[in-house]
Amino acid sequence: MAGKIKSSDIEEVKARINIADVIGEYVVLKNASVGSLKGLCPFHDEKSPSFNVRPSQGFYHCFGCGEGGDVFKFVQQLDSVSFTEAVEKLAGRIGYTLTYEAGGGPDTGSGLRGRILDANAQAADFFVAQLATDAGEPARTFLTGRGFDAAAIAHFGIGFAPRGWDNLTGFLKGRGFTIDELVAGGLASQSDKGGYDKFRGRVIWPIRDQTGAVIGFGARKLFDDDNGPKYLNTSDTPVYHKSQVLYGIDLARKDITKQRQVVVVEGYTDVMACHLAGITTAVATCGTAFGEEHIRVLNRMLNSDGPPAEVIFTFDPDAAGQKAALRAYEDSHKFQAHTFVAVGPDGLDPSDLRQQQGDEAVVQMIKSRRPLFEFAIRQKIGQFNLESLEGRVSAARAAAPVVAAIRDEALRPAYTRELAGWVSLPTEDVARIVSESVKGAKAAAVAPMRTDGTAQASSEPQPAPSQQTYPPLNPRDPLAMVDSQTLQVLVQYPQSFNQGQLLRLAKVGMAHPANNAILQALVQALSANAETWLGRVQQVAPAELQSMLLGLAAAELPVKSEDKILEYAQAVVSKALERALVNEKNEALAKLRRIDAAANPSEYEAAQQLLVQLERERRALMGE
Repeated sequence: MAGKIKSSDIEEVKARINIADVIGEYVVLKNASVGSLKGLCPFHDEKSPSFNVRPSQGFYHCFGCGEGGDVFKFVQQLDSVSFTEAVEKLAGRIGYTLTYEAGGGPDTGSGLRGRILDANAQAADFFVAQLATDAGEPARTFLTGRGFDAAAIAHFGIGFAPRGWDNLTGFLKGRGFTIDELVAGGLASQSDKGGYDKFRGRVIWPIRDQTGAVIGFGARKLFDDDNGPKYLNTSDTPVYHKSQVLYGIDLARKDITKQRQVVVVEGYTDVMACHLAGITTAVATCGTAFGEEHIRVLNRMLNSDGPPAEVIFTFDPDAAGQKAALRAYEDSHKFQAHTFVAVGPDGLDPSDLRQQQGDEAVVQMIKSRRPLFEFAIRQKIGQFNLESLEGRVSAARAAAPVVAAIRDEALRPAYTRELAGWVSLPTEDVARIVSESVKGAKAAAVAPMRTDGTAQASSEPQPAPSQQTYPPLNPRDPLAMVDSQTLQVLVQYPQSFNQGQLLRLAKVGMAHPANNAILQALVQALSANAETWLGRVQQVAPAELQSMLLGLAAAELPVKSEDKILEYAQAVVSKALERALVNEKNEALAKLRRIDAAANPSEYEAAQQLLVQLERERRALMGE
């Protein structure tokens, strides 16, 4: 049985890896305060960046949802892997060889994800090699017939799955993979005879994640006697989750961020056609409808700084395409971008358009995009006879909810006027219909209806009972806020204070229980044994305050210059010490007043000496 990864290796990988590089493959990060980067949180939907990364300290924290941790936790959460798999993945990224306790190697149980990725990579090479064989001629003919030459085929890594039952399975078993691993990875299916290939007699597209790792495959049938679906995709596996996967994201990721644009097409050949025509921001879903998880992936790349980004959908003009377009419209408000629809001439998709009219036609198709709101409105009014007054009024009523759903208060009146023109009704009449629709939507949001037609309470989720053992900080409590600012410095810049100063602050304590618990944890961390100061504090801080601790560590300090940050931190510590000394002095003075000098002269004298000592320390601290 394989052993555990040595702790020294885990720390070495963490020290060598740049957390900003890893997170930057999922989230667009931009400079914030000194030593801090910001982006849109990958763990919840947000429009303003609250996700903070501290590369020098090796952790991340979101001030919006409270998620935070080190690079291993980030990979665990984003890739849905175990801790061991996260360490192994990051070690492989930097070429570091891990060692295992008791002389073991990688744990093939917890490391199944790594085994699947390895099998996928070798399967992709196998398919590419098979495309060049005589058996691959039908696949080559299919691809060249659609305008893809050898360079394009190589660029996208397209291959061919031969028609036999166990060509790939036998190849990978010969490379040391078990049938259970191949089934788990979606490459094979179980049988009494030891398993058979899932993909047979098909053109194969490798599907990669943002880092370029092959996570699955898409396959199109070539032969008439193939009774399977036209397109067959990898099923969900430990590395492939179809609700999140976007074909072409590995090639498009950088340009999506740079151009602040993404083009969503419907198929693999459409992605190829767009990229070859110069639209290098094109991606496609893989055998599933475009959904919320896909939106979340793209929002992280588009970010929210700068001019509005663009999301451009292309849909077939058939009923299925119209339905998909309206579904996209319903989710359009979830994008951190303006949304558009691009329709090719004669309803041609990008692949057919490029094949018939060339690259420039694809470029013009994308340039001729129309706002998704306009598209949705026209779809609604197109269902009515606009030659009659009754039909025009009905069309206005049908389209009004689309206009009412426009959240931009400046844009809604403009579309109201457009709608009035399209249905040939007075603008004031259409505005009244839209206004009624807006009011109806608000009423429905406040009191949604039960299935029996009666009103019910709002469906907004109610907060779960708090598990917190510390009362929340009051944002209007100036003392608690000052203490929090002090803790930010103590957590982020341990070089700004010495042990004696920290002990003095802890002796006096802080008023708010949560702040005080963190302060006491800082003292305990002096004797902890983690590699970093933050790591030592995390070891001893209460579990229920871990998120608060990361928030303090990630908080932006009001200094923009690196050479001024330590000076600021030391000044904050000095002010905190001054307040602590003043508090001690006040307590000592109160105690002095309670002492009966005649009955306890020695105690009275000791209290006086303490007051003198505290005042001397305060003056020295202030340089008086």
